[in-house]
Amino acid sequence: METTIKTNVVIIGAGPTGLSIACQLARYGVDFVVMDQNEGITPYSKAIGVHARTIEIYEQIGLAQKAVEQGTIAGKVRLLSGGTVRGELHLSNIGAGLSPYPYVLMLEQSKNEKLLYNYLQSHGKEILWQTELQSFSQTDSGVTAQVITSEGATQTIEAQYLVGCDGPKSPTRHTLGLTFEGSTFDRMFYVADAQVDWTLSHDALHVCLSADSFVLFFPLKGEQRYRIIGVFPETFAKDEGDVLYEEIDRRIQEETNLDLNVHAVEWFSTYKVHTRHASRFSKGRCFLAGDAAHIHSPVGAQGMNTGIQDGYNLAWKLALVLQGKADKKLLETYSEERLENAKHLLQTTDRAFQIAAGSEGFLAFLRLNVLPFVAQYILSFDAVKQFIFPMLSQIGIQYRRSSLSQHTADKKFRVKAGDRMPYFRVDGESIYEKLHQPKFHWLMFSNEQSEVRSLEMELESQYAEFVDFNAIPLDPQVAKAFGVNHPFSMLLRPDNYIGFLSTEMTLNELTVYLKKVVGNSQIADENAKLIY
Repeated sequence: METTIKTNVVIIGAGPTGLSIACQLARYGVDFVVMDQNEGITPYSKAIGVHARTIEIYEQIGLAQKAVEQGTIAGKVRLLSGGTVRGELHLSNIGAGLSPYPYVLMLEQSKNEKLLYNYLQSHGKEILWQTELQSFSQTDSGVTAQVITSEGATQTIEAQYLVGCDGPKSPTRHTLGLTFEGSTFDRMFYVADAQVDWTLSHDALHVCLSADSFVLFFPLKGEQRYRIIGVFPETFAKDEGDVLYEEIDRRIQEETNLDLNVHAVEWFSTYKVHTRHASRFSKGRCFLAGDAAHIHSPVGAQGMNTGIQDGYNLAWKLALVLQGKADKKLLETYSEERLENAKHLLQTTDRAFQIAAGSEGFLAFLRLNVLPFVAQYILSFDAVKQFIFPMLSQIGIQYRRSSLSQHTADKKFRVKAGDRMPYFRVDGESIYEKLHQPKFHWLMFSNEQSEVRSLEMELESQYAEFVDFNAIPLDPQVAKAFGVNHPFSMLLRPDNYIGFLSTEMTLNELTVYLKKVVGNSQIADENAKLIY
């Protein structure tokens, strides 16, 4: 007998992106259903690089410490060519002063999914495993999805919104009729998790460069365990499913020119690299996130992290609209902000891939004869670190051109509306420790406590359920982070991006922003609240 489930949000796909959206919705108390055609979370390591911005997101839901404990910090990078170490870059503290997590964490996708899944279960939520989307339709008032359950029964799910996190071949995207524009690299990549016996230490990421290729060895938790990634030459003509591991092993031996033994292979795979993004990330009441919305070169380990940030951006907007605290126009800013980011990411990773594996003579010369020797010296300069780390770690992603970013008074500030909240410490504690509540954050930077207390009382009387309040002393760290030494106020969005900065110490701009930009009214329309 066919049954019907009613909920607020249905999430198609329970990979890192879908799980992340679900965790954020649980944090806001929004009801949802997550379904996936697989039997459970992936048993394979897949993506492994976790960047600072992702760990900052994990921190808000209490998962950062667990992630760091289960992973391995990439302490340094060794650059090799011709079987010889040519240079060494130290990375363990490359983002010092920019994030509480100034490094790249090696933590397999399977472990990330396990952390997120455990969080959902601790909040009384479960995944509909072995459940496949058959079809869906939408109207102005909701979405109806038809699914096939693990028992083979047909089930209907009625929701207010649908989010497709169903991978690069996304049935959601196809049903919505959205294009997936871009290209495919001709060359084939390979990946394997295995133990590597060699004389090189396990405390570094090893990059073996050659004239038209590379082989990467990422250290994983466990003795001599590595993720190995490389690329076959342009002349390699086999299809993905026809490649034997022996061919991968032979390629590793030839390209590295090292005395090594790769064994205890846990899994391996081959794949073509695509660089594409959907024409839009939303249509009506349906949204795309993660690989369903964009795919790109694995250079820089951006994929999983970008999907998690998609979910982080979308979830708070869905929650506020469903709770009647924001106008539905707020949802339009998801595609506005994340599509621009995806386009920039595709351009950046494409350029990086050409430098890493391009066969042009000039690039090959630079890769083998210049890069290994220069890189270690370049990273000794703080200015270079402060440029590279934000780009790699995704803390540098900004939404300055977003309609949610109001620039009226930020010209004299070092940071601008649309930037991530800069990291600094207050009384020995990270500023982010004060920003865990799933709300907007009103921050007052002043040493005049009487003025601050008066504003706090006024805010609590009007917006206590919507905005929390933090008074921060105007000390040298604050002045350095923001570039001003006079009192100011700031509104942070729930995802800790700056809505606006102000030199006024009143609630006037806050009130205007919440009503005009977010679409909040003091008397919420009862029909706009959660209905299920």
